Amino acid sequence: MVLSMGLMMPLIILVARFFKVTPRQRWPDQLDNPFWFVTHRRWGHVVAVIVIAGLVCALVAEGWQAPWHSVHAILGWAVAALVLIQILSAWMRGTHGGPVDPFTRKRRPPQEWPGDHFSMTPRRIAFEYVHKYAGYVLLALAVAAMPTGLIAADSPRWMPIVMTIWWLAMLGVFGWLQRSGRCIDTDQAIWGT
Repeated sequence: MVLSMGLMMPLIILVARFFKVTPRQRWPDQLDNPFWFVTHRRWGHVVAVIVIAGLVCALVAEGWQAPWHSVHAILGWAVAALVLIQILSAWMRGTHGGPVDPFTRKRRPPQEWPGDHFSMTPRRIAFEYVHKYAGYVLLALAVAAMPTGLIAADSPRWMPIVMTIWWLAMLGVFGWLQRSGRCIDTDQAIWGT
């Protein structure tokens, strides 16, 4: 769980927020760089698999206990549920649409532009809200679950110190990238201004 939620999740969030346009990309002349999307999706699935494996390990080691038997259990089950919501919502995000085919990178005629994302259909709007806000809640709950889990596992004392330094570093990188103007809206990164 520390690997997935503690170390990997902050990196996945940074990629999704700040690398829709990569540093060497000639934006806005060069649009729709798939780096952020592919990275966010693939590593998000890896995180989900690790969370499920961690949950299975906890159930095997401790046996079934009510989810409310401890603060960590409550937080852990909530994190697992939100990870599942993240994956399910991502699978239901809808079609891409737009003037360029996302796979072939060839221009499409205007009659082929409609798609859930390009047209911002109700399905896509629902995805945007569910995925982003569930992600924010997941982040907060993971930050709360990690110290309770480290205490419950009687982890070595260096682990919370390293985790604190890592998260402060990630927070610093977040602030630096935000101030640097690296946060570009998805629609602009894909279709230009």
